[in-house]
Amino acid sequence: MTIATFPLRPSRRRCLALALCCWVALALTACEKSPPPKVGIQQTVKTFPGTTILKGMVSTKSGPIKAGEVTLSDAQHQLIAKAAITDGHYQLEVAAATPLPVILSSSAGGEALVAAIVDPSVSQYDLNPLTTAIAHKAQALGGYTRANMVVAAETMINAPDANKTSTGFRGDPTTQYGGWH
Repeated sequence: MTIATFPLRPSRRRCLALALCCWVALALTACEKSPPPKVGIQQTVKTFPGTTILKGMVSTKSGPIKAGEVTLSDAQHQLIAKAAITDGHYQLEVAAATPLPVILSSSAGGEALVAAIVDPSVSQYDLNPLTTAIAHKAQALGGYTRANMVVAAETMINAPDANKTSTGFRGDPTTQYGGWH
C-alpha cells in the first residue's frame, strides 16, 4: 500500500503548519482545567487617624448601668483598651493607627452588650440591646463591614410600611414619628 503525496507550495506549507500549531495550542489549553482567577473586592483597612476618645452610654432595657467596665478589642478579640462605667457612661482612649473594625463590649448589668466600630469619624457609641442586635446581625452577614452594618441597622428599625415620608401629611410633622423638635 502506498500513500500518495501531493506537492505543496511553500506558502501553503506555512499556512498548514500555522493551522496545526494553533490547533495543538487550542487543544492543550482546553485540556488544562485551571480554576478561573479569583477577583475580590480590595478594601483598604481603615484606622483611627489620631488618638481618639470614644465615649458613650451603657444601658439595658431596664435603664443605664451604674458601674462596670467597657472593653475595646480588635476583630481577633485581642484587648486594646478598657474603661470604667461611671453613672452609665464610659470614656476610653484609642491609639492612632488602630485598625478597624474594633468591638466595644460590656457585661455589666448581667447582659452582654456589644457595639462594632467600622468608621473612625464617629467617636460616640452607646452600648445597648439594639447595638448588640445590629452587631450580631452584621457578623452573621459576613463580618463587621460598613455595608453589613448598614444592612443590619436597616433590618432592626421599625418604620411604618405606609407613609414613610411626610409627603402628603397634613398634620403636625413633629408628632408623626414621635417628635423631633
